Order: sequence, then C-alpha cells, then structure tokens
Amino acid sequence: MKKIYLYCDGSSLGNPGRGGYCAILKYRDRKKVISGAQNDATNNQMELLAVIKGLESLKEPCEVELVSDSSYVVKGINEWLKNWIRKDFKGVKNPKLWKRYMEVAKPHKVKAVWVRGHNGHEENEECDKIAREEAGKLDKEG
Repeated sequence: MKKIYLYCDGSSLGNPGRGGYCAILKYRDRKKVISGAQNDATNNQMELLAVIKGLESLKEPCEVELVSDSSYVVKGINEWLKNWIRKDFKGVKNPKLWKRYMEVAKPHKVKAVWVRGHNGHEENEECDKIAREEAGKLDKEG
C-alpha cells in the first residue's frame, strides 16, 4: 500500500461566504495540487471538502497521512466520527460532507495529524495561500 501525504486547507471569506479549498498530495517526489471554490460556504465545509477532493483523486487504496490545521477535521476523523455514526449524525453540522468523506475514505487507511496554522509549515502555508486565492476568484467572477 502506497504511503501518501495529503496536506489540506480551506478558507471562507465571510464565513459563510466565498469559500476556497486546496489539497496537496505527495508521493515520493511527485506532487499534485487540487483546488477549487464554492459560494456560500463555511470555513469548516471548505476544510472538509479539501480532504474529500484529495481522497477522491487517489486511484488505488493508500495509507494516507492527512495533515491539516483544522481541529474540526482532525478531531472529526480521529475522535468524533464513530460517535456521529452511532447517533446517525443527529445534531452534527455538515452531515452530507461527513458521509461523503466516509465513502471516499473507505478504501484507504487515513490518519489525521494536526499542525498549527500560519506557523511556517511549508505545505500548510501553500494550501492556505491557494485556498484563499480560490475564494478570492469568486469576487472577480461576480
């Protein structure tokens, strides 16, 4: 099973507002950047969408070390998800996104790791910049 590093970040200008996300996948010396934007989105939605889009791009089952500055994403994956499933997501925000995450994560072994945002972590800084740029494009497009 290949070991992949998935760095991700989301941004929302307004929260909710214009949202952007970025996922950077690294395998050995290869790097793939996935990014996009969405109107009327929260920061947490964009953080989670970055994870989903990154996992969706994998073509085979992988061991994934997911690196994020989002406590919501990291704790959701590592701690809260089992209980949310047990209570059928009652009272949980973004249940559709979490269910989508569960589907795309199924073939993989995912371990989420938290890093402090805006603290000089190279890939986290790059993801943050791209996510903000994506959200900002929605300004220009109307």
